[in-house]
Formats: sequence, structure tokens, C-alpha cells
Amino acid sequence: MSSMELFGDDEHFTTVQADGVCVATPTGSTAYNLAAGGSLCHPENPVILVTAICAHTLSFRPIILPDTMVLRVGVGYDARTSSWASFDGRERVELHAGDYVTISASRYPFANVMPQSRRSEDWVKSISRTLQWNARKRQKSFQEWKPE
Repeated sequence: MSSMELFGDDEHFTTVQADGVCVATPTGSTAYNLAAGGSLCHPENPVILVTAICAHTLSFRPIILPDTMVLRVGVGYDARTSSWASFDGRERVELHAGDYVTISASRYPFANVMPQSRRSEDWVKSISRTLQWNARKRQKSFQEWKPE
């Protein structure tokens, strides 16, 4: 279990006690964020998603923050162990007491080559198809009951 301090624009939000924290954008790390219990988020939303991985408290819920906010996730000075930071699963860096990672959205938006009129429609169809989002067989209607 890791104990991490979470800051937004230099304001202390909370101490996260969990197996980790997933910080994602609507166009990056969405599958990992969703698997950790985070929200689905339309790619045109200018936000940062923060989700605890296996939080050790039931009250920690995923949070959606504006992408103008600068986040800082760090290991507290009183932490019992170090933590690891992983960036899209490619590189790992060990963080010791007092170390932190600063996270901010890029100033350069993700290029999208889809026509503006189809973006939302294609996104909804994609999550419906790939995730079976809110898919359920329709219930049969009640048949009228006739007493004998």
C-alpha cells in the first residue's frame, strides 16, 4: 500500500492510501482509469481524471478536475515506504519520502481528424460496441392477468 499526498494548484487535497493513483485525460489512459473504477469521459472535455487504485477507504471516489489545474502527487515525509511512478507503463521511477511528480495538461490539444458533426456519435457508438455500455436485454412486457 502506498501513502501519497495529492495537491492541486499547490492546495492539499487529500492523503491517498491506496495501491496507487491513476491520473488520466479523456484521450489517454482511459482503459486503465476505467478498470480502476474511474469515469467514462467524452474526449472533448478539458479535464483530468484522478482515480485511486484499490483505495484503502470506501470514501475515496474518483474526481474529475479542470485541465488547467496543476497536480502534484508525492510521497509524504512520514511514509513508511517508497512508491513508484509509472508513465503509461513504459518507465518506472522510484519516489522516496519528499519526492513528487507534477502533472499538467499539454498546451497542445490532441489532433482529431474526425468531422465535428460525427465526434460525439462515434464516441458513443464506440463505447457501446466495445464495452457493451449499459447493454441489457429488454424485459418482456407484463401480460394482463385475468382471474379465473
